[in-house]
Amino acid sequence: MTLQTIKMPDIGEGIAEVELVAWHVKVGDVIAEDQILADVMTDKATVEIPSHVAGTVVSLNAMVGQVVAVGTEIIHINSAAAIVIPAQAATIIEAPTQPEQVPEVPEKQPERSASPLPAAPAPAVSGSGVGLCSSHPIAAPAVRRLAWECGVDLSQVLATGPAGRITQADVQDYATKHSTFDSCLRNEDGRYKAMEAQETIQVIGLRRKIAQKMQEAKRHIPHFTYVEEIDVTELEELRSRLNAQYGASRGRLTLLPFLMRAMVLAVRDHPEVNARYDDDANQLTRFSAVHLGIATQTSGGLMVPVIRHAETLDLWGSAAAVLRVSEAARSGRATREDLSGSTLTLTSLGALGGIVSTPVINYPEVAIVGTNRIVERPMIKSGLVTVRKMMNLSSSFDHRVVDGMQAAEFIQQIRGTLECPGTLLV
Repeated sequence: MTLQTIKMPDIGEGIAEVELVAWHVKVGDVIAEDQILADVMTDKATVEIPSHVAGTVVSLNAMVGQVVAVGTEIIHINSAAAIVIPAQAATIIEAPTQPEQVPEVPEKQPERSASPLPAAPAPAVSGSGVGLCSSHPIAAPAVRRLAWECGVDLSQVLATGPAGRITQADVQDYATKHSTFDSCLRNEDGRYKAMEAQETIQVIGLRRKIAQKMQEAKRHIPHFTYVEEIDVTELEELRSRLNAQYGASRGRLTLLPFLMRAMVLAVRDHPEVNARYDDDANQLTRFSAVHLGIATQTSGGLMVPVIRHAETLDLWGSAAAVLRVSEAARSGRATREDLSGSTLTLTSLGALGGIVSTPVINYPEVAIVGTNRIVERPMIKSGLVTVRKMMNLSSSFDHRVVDGMQAAEFIQQIRGTLECPGTLLV
């Protein structure tokens, strides 16, 4: 046996340890050179670990979810057991021919003879019909519901209500006599069944990184949230016109490019929000460049890819950048560089945005701007009640370095720009 050891490689950028999030091989597998053995995760990016030898897997020395230091032995491979199959030795095995299936003709079942129903008694003097119902029993929706819950066939119930109607008492009486009332009370149809199962899920990979980042942000940053409503009626009209005129040639615009541009313009007058705070050094670093993080929901969880130098982009450039970074994050193609270095973050849940939210700041940044959904509401404009499209901005700030007045002025400037959207095209 020629035993080869594969150690956790140095991924670079000063990374000392990684988390093992998936094995792609198991003990006994025959692997080829350069075959992917495992996936590991750094701060945010997932990295594949290939094999530099061919052979048979002898042992896996780390478990999924384990944090592994660079240089740790993670897998042993017997390179002497490598098997090479020459191309000419490959054979094609045809699936055995299945005998032709002759469709079976089901035996004719004897017809059931319908048992005659007893004749309904003559109506009582009070006007109430008493008797078994026809194939179309007369019953209110609530009575039909009760019968369904109790497993009662209404056509077998003796009706005592007016004009041959079945009452709830009729259903309960039938269910009691036929031993179905207890099951009716217990609701054995399963909709109200007590559930005892539980599931334990190991929090690993991206989910663990998200948990760590959220804990870090809430532990270090004294958040405060500022909410303001914005009239986006003119903005939506402008967006519709621009998409009709330029959508085919330059791409369609969503709300985010307008908000991005408004944020960039507001940052010029409020540099305190485009910053990072170093807790250890007690230093606030302000940036002239706006590296905007775009909170993006992926199948694995929340990621924040970064649009660098957002201040250099117009509306269509911003739209293309949002599409590019969000698709990279969702497809798993985002690199460590794509997911780091933001100075300010924008988050949006679109139509699911609710009325108000309290977004968590992307530590160590000091501000995050969040959008809520657009709703039509009656508003007073020029003394008249009119329907307007309204949207709330819910934004959070680090109260250590951003005062309430500064946050309010920043958001009010964004509001003013969005309510006069023509200025975004100047």
